[in-house]
Amino acid sequence: MVDGKAPAEGGATSRRVVSHDQVVRAGVEHFLFRSTLDMEALAGEMAISRATLYRVAGSRDALLEDILRALTEAMFADARAARTAGGFDGVIEVSRHFGELLRSPVLDAFLKREAEAASRILFTPAGGVHETAVSNQIEVFRETGLTGELPPGADVSHLAFLYVRMVGTFLYAEFFTGRKADFDELVPALRSLLRPA
Repeated sequence: MVDGKAPAEGGATSRRVVSHDQVVRAGVEHFLFRSTLDMEALAGEMAISRATLYRVAGSRDALLEDILRALTEAMFADARAARTAGGFDGVIEVSRHFGELLRSPVLDAFLKREAEAASRILFTPAGGVHETAVSNQIEVFRETGLTGELPPGADVSHLAFLYVRMVGTFLYAEFFTGRKADFDELVPALRSLLRPA
């Protein structure tokens, strides 16, 4: 119950009006506490009906995508704020810090428990989570000054897309294979992508 009020008697919860942003914020809190998304439980926590929740959220997958996109934004913000270097080293520093944040027990439990849903939502290029990561990566390239080091005419958006795919595949592989991901193993490949000979 995000507003601290108990559900009203007689089905009045279905008449409570909530916005999409409110649902996403409540969904993030719910996800961080449970490492999953239980739509019935979330509806109860928000004192609304399941029908209202689905009407506002669209579907469980759609709300999961919104939740993971919000968490991706937050992790990028933390990683970008912690950066101390510029250029390629700064880009790597942000990615390394992002990878450390990704190893949270909440995400670990979700990825292991719902591998199929996680793969569908996180790794589909057309999905909002991937798009958010690419947009943030472009900003990282700009903030670090890396864009000024790229060859003339370089397609920054395409490089960011490839960079995110490489880093994401490498980092998430740890959850699905159980093999500890050593980010240093990926750095030479990222250097080749961003600093071609």
